[in-house]
Amino acid sequence: MEQLLKTIVEGLVEQKDAVAIKVDEPDEEGVVVYHITVAPDETGRVIGKQGRIAKAIRTVMRAAATRTDAKVAVEID
Repeated sequence: MEQLLKTIVEGLVEQKDAVAIKVDEPDEEGVVVYHITVAPDETGRVIGKQGRIAKAIRTVMRAAATRTDAKVAVEID
C-alpha cells in the first residue's frame, strides 16, 4: 500500500526525493493513516484544484485497501 501511494505521488511532483510517507499504526477502529509530505512549493500539485487530486488519491487507496479488508486514510501534510 505504501509503495502504491509513493508511486502515485512521485508521478505528480518534480522533486521526487522530497516525497516522504509516514505510516501510523492502526487506531482502535483499525484505520491505518498514511501521511504524505512533499516539498512546500509542490503541495498544490498533490492537492489539486478544489482538492480533486487528493480526493482521487484517497479513492484509489481505499479501493486498494478493500482487496485486503483494510481501512486506510490519507493525509497531506
